[in-house]
Amino acid sequence: MYLNSFFIDRYYYVKYIDVARVFKRVAMSRGGFSGKGVFGSIPYLVVQLKNGSERACNFKYEDDVDRFLAEISRTHPEIPVLSREGEKKLAEARAKEEARYVKNLTSEAEASIAELLKAKGILSEDSGKSARLSYSAKQKRTIDLINPTYRYAALAIFLLAAAACVFGVITVFQHKGYSAYFILFGAAFMLFAMSTRVMPTGKNNRRAAQREWDKALYDMQRFVSEHKGIPVPAQYAHPATIDRMIRVIREGKAESVGKAYEVMKEELRAINNQVTVSQTEYDEIVAIKPMFLLCGYRDDLTKAA
Repeated sequence: MYLNSFFIDRYYYVKYIDVARVFKRVAMSRGGFSGKGVFGSIPYLVVQLKNGSERACNFKYEDDVDRFLAEISRTHPEIPVLSREGEKKLAEARAKEEARYVKNLTSEAEASIAELLKAKGILSEDSGKSARLSYSAKQKRTIDLINPTYRYAALAIFLLAAAACVFGVITVFQHKGYSAYFILFGAAFMLFAMSTRVMPTGKNNRRAAQREWDKALYDMQRFVSEHKGIPVPAQYAHPATIDRMIRVIREGKAESVGKAYEVMKEELRAINNQVTVSQTEYDEIVAIKPMFLLCGYRDDLTKAA
């Protein structure tokens, strides 16, 4: 397992047999939970070794940590992918959830759960398609919701900072004492403008986001058409969607797959930042709600919203 230092990727490595557990830790800055902070959250991959030492590796995107942990869980199931505290909280949350389950399900409900578990297995065979669909939906939602004023402001700051750097370089050759200040402050503001992630770039723009979403959706539509038994529209085809439908049936809110899907959509639509959920539900919501919001909860995307 390759690990990074603060500045250098894949700088260290450890053997799997020396790893006690590996898990995600998210450091939140002010405004992080609301999504309003410039540097809202910093995700870390924490690797604890059997000798008691620990190394935290910072990542730029939290989704990368999630994919890393999913791969570790798949290839090395003997390595725990939660902290001890996380395992305890997960067990408590699971116990509370199971307390809401109906004890004796009908034969129709049992058959529906079996059908959904089969569908989840099909989607999990190529989880990369579901992950790309979720990720592209998040990216498109984020870019679409950026206020154009912020883009223009960030671009203006970047251009002014670049001009300051150029002026500083010119004054260096003129032996001006203040040239270093223009270069340093110009570079600092250029980095600040880029770190806001609101400036349009080759990949961070609406056209690119739309292209990525269209490609991810097309791939999933092909996958769904080639694999019978997935009871949700391609734009919502994700294992977390299936998990929430199974939960609806186990809680006695529906017996058929179709009804479970409708109830799941309504419950997902009702969830907002005022609703408190478990960590498991939070992970599910973060994965699939952007897809539902992007598509307006529509099943047929050929119809106008």
